[in-house]
Amino acid sequence: MTYDIRQKLLEMAQQIALSQGVGIADIELLGKGKILLRVFLEKENGITLNDCERFSKSFGALIDVESPLPGSYTLEVSSPGLDRPLRTIKDFENNRGKLARIITAEKIENQNFFLGRIVDVRDTVIRILIKDHNHEIDIPFHMITKARLEIEL
Repeated sequence: MTYDIRQKLLEMAQQIALSQGVGIADIELLGKGKILLRVFLEKENGITLNDCERFSKSFGALIDVESPLPGSYTLEVSSPGLDRPLRTIKDFENNRGKLARIITAEKIENQNFFLGRIVDVRDTVIRILIKDHNHEIDIPFHMITKARLEIEL
C-alpha cells in the first residue's frame, strides 16, 4: 500500500472518530489483492464493542463511497489492547507512568532490552525507571525498534 492511500484512510478515519468521540490509535494495511484494513480505536475510559461496531459501520460506508482502496477489503475495528504497541512520541507521552518493554537497535548501558516505567518524554528522548532497580535511563526515540506496554496485574 502506498503512503498516500494510508494517509487518505487515516484522514477519513479521523473524521469519523471525531464525530463519534473516539480516537485513532493506529491503522494497519496488510495483504495484496484482498486487503486487510485494521483500525485501532482509543478512548479515555476504554473502547466498547458498541464503539467498534458504530465506527465500523460508518467507516465502511465512507470507504465504499470514497473508494480509496484498489479492490476488495476486510475491515477490522478494535482496541489496541492493554499491551498496546508504542509507535510514536505521542504514544509514550500519553502513557507516562505505565510499565513498558522497549527494544533498541543499539546497546545503551550495555543492553538493548529494557523493562521500566515511562517517567518522562522530552523532545525525542524517553526516560524510564528500570523495573526492580532505582535507576533511570534515557532512550533516544530513533534507537527504539520495538516498544509496547506491559500488562500489570
